[in-house]
Amino acid sequence: MPHARAADGTSLFYSVEGSGPPLLLIAGQSNSSRWWSQVREDFSARFTTIVTDHRGTGSSDKPDVPYSTRMFASDCVAILADAGIGKAHVYGTSMGGRIAQWIAASYSERVDRLVLGCTSPGGAHGIERSAEVRKSLAQADPMKARRALEELMYTPAYRGPYNTLGDPQMPPYARKRHLFASAEHDAWAVLPSITAPTLVVHGTEDVFNPTANAPLITSRIPGARMHLIEGARHGYFEEFRAEASPLVMDFLSP
Repeated sequence: MPHARAADGTSLFYSVEGSGPPLLLIAGQSNSSRWWSQVREDFSARFTTIVTDHRGTGSSDKPDVPYSTRMFASDCVAILADAGIGKAHVYGTSMGGRIAQWIAASYSERVDRLVLGCTSPGGAHGIERSAEVRKSLAQADPMKARRALEELMYTPAYRGPYNTLGDPQMPPYARKRHLFASAEHDAWAVLPSITAPTLVVHGTEDVFNPTANAPLITSRIPGARMHLIEGARHGYFEEFRAEASPLVMDFLSP
């Protein structure tokens, strides 16, 4: 399977499937390309999909150095270059949406259309999750913490699969590096410079990354449009796949 080399020499795993215009799918914090495994086939029917293992996850290298969403964006561009792709649609969810913001702002020539899912502008302008949510995720009992994460990602009606609960093979230091990178994200100042047509998607019941971030991002990016998926939590793209995948595909195929 192919690996690209980041600017600092880090080996980055990626895979390419499907045919049609290229579509880069970017996973969330502390997750590998498995994040997209349930819904990737929806997009591969009409697009050449590229998924990646973030540094620190999966089959990519796991250097114990500071990570940032800007670094992850640079990693994604290195992957596109290695795959021989000059310009692609970009769809990022959660921390992947934060990374996608930097790709669109700093490498505009690489981005055709942009989809930002269940994400935040970060910094002082981003709406943070509540203290109650943070407390639920910090429980000492790992099973209770996992259950809390499941409830934040999915509604009680969902019965799996659960592809968004983190890469179990991540070393603890890499998990901390991911957490810090996501927490330190702040793209507020550059969002107005994004020129790619942009769709912002969010679940109406998302308290993990509060829904109020969606209109903030939409108002900040020129011409952006917003779609809220009624009743969905953070993992809207998986649980509400029947609505979310066609929505995104229609936006990417005007």
